[in-house]
Formats: sequence, C-alpha cells, structure tokens
Amino acid sequence: MKVYEFGAEREKTFAMFQCAAEPWWAFKDSAEAMARDYHVFLFIADGHDELGTEFVSIEKNVDDAAAYLRGKGVSRLDAMYGVSMGGASVIRFLATQDIPVGKAIIDAGITPYPYPKWVCRLIAAKDWVTVMLGTKSYRIMKLAMPPERWTPKGQDPEEHYRRIFEFEKHHFSAKTIYRTFWSTNNYSMPDPIPCVDAEIEYWYGEEEKRARRRDLAYTRKTYPQTVPREFMGLAHAELVLMQPERFYREVTRFLQKST
Repeated sequence: MKVYEFGAEREKTFAMFQCAAEPWWAFKDSAEAMARDYHVFLFIADGHDELGTEFVSIEKNVDDAAAYLRGKGVSRLDAMYGVSMGGASVIRFLATQDIPVGKAIIDAGITPYPYPKWVCRLIAAKDWVTVMLGTKSYRIMKLAMPPERWTPKGQDPEEHYRRIFEFEKHHFSAKTIYRTFWSTNNYSMPDPIPCVDAEIEYWYGEEEKRARRRDLAYTRKTYPQTVPREFMGLAHAELVLMQPERFYREVTRFLQKST
C-alpha cells in the first residue's frame, strides 16, 4: 500500500480510499481540495500503487491502513471517505473498530454478495474479462468512458486518456484485477457486527441507482444510522474523479452538519 498525505499541518484528520482500477493521481485534486481543512491520508491499494505489488484483499487493505495511521499517532479519525472498492474498505474499517471514526462517507460502496460461491466466481470472472479488456484496449476504454465526459476540466482529453491507458497497461496485472473484484464482492465482516456510533452517509449517482440498491440496503441494515444521498445526473465515482470542488463542498456540508 502507498499512502499520500496532504495538509499535514492540519489538526483534523480525513482518510480516503480509492476505487478499483484507477491511478492514484485521479484522486489527487479531490484530496488536495480536502487538505484545505484536513490532514488527508489517501490510501492507494496494493496492485494500484506503482510499487510492483499485487492486490491481496479488502481485509489487508483495511489492516494496512489502520497500521499506517497508528504509526502516525492517529488514534481517532475525524472523517473517512471511500468510493466503490474504497467504500467497501470503509464498511469493513468501521466494523473492525480498530480506530474510531467520527463521520464516514460510503460512496457507492460495494457490499458482500449473498450468493453461493460458484455464482460469485462466475461474476468475478465476468468482471475480470470486462476490466481486462478496458485496461488493455485504448479504443474500448474510450468507448466505455467517453472523453467528453470523463476528462477533468482544463486537461487535454487525448493526453489524459493516454496517460491513464499507459498506467493501467503497465501497473494493473491480471492477478490484481481478479483479486480486486473477487475480494471487493466477497470480503468478510465481523459476526456479530458491533454497534458503530459514527455518522454515516451512503452516496450514489442517479445513473447507478439500480446497481446500488442492494448495497444501500446492506449498508443500512449493517449501520442503521446510514443516511442515503443521491446525486442527480452523476455516474459511478464521477463526483470524486471529475468534480473536486463540488466534492469538497459536499463533504464539507456533511462534516460540518451538527448532530
């Protein structure tokens, strides 16, 4: 795991977990925006970190993050955010109660499948094929995520996409992609799940509402205090990746909300 820190001079703490199959710098603008007010820890999972590692599991992702924070003297986090695979990491992190968290945002967080293992294996294989095609084919990547929508403001679309493609081509191995999607869909949770007193919002884009229905239901059952928040006109992870200033405003709205 690679950890990038921003705003180290700030007193309040804010941890961020990335989504799968994206380079770390795709989250840099949003992390830097949050660093205006918080000491931000941006956790980049194994296999995504440019260190030649392979992804292992959500469980290891959470354990490594907690160990890093303890090593930095953090005994309590003011806030935590994670998107997709990162949202899964937040869901498990809260349940481990390793380090207490004041407020948490689970953005389109993935929850464990309730299906038989053979069904889960088939789903993982399908996800693996889909993502491998997207990360190895420049044309398919652009078809799946049109540049006119998925290029950050002020950047050249061709340069932006070529940079992402080269990163994914050289850093995301077949093993990492498979393990990432298998573990994100099948990670373990404590049994019984302890009572967690963190304030929680579950975010999702309007365009992924149906896909997140089961995940939201699981999260609200696991953490009954969870408040859902739908973002009109947005797709999966679009807010944190494409709209850092709006991301900052939305996170700040929640974190400054009185209890």
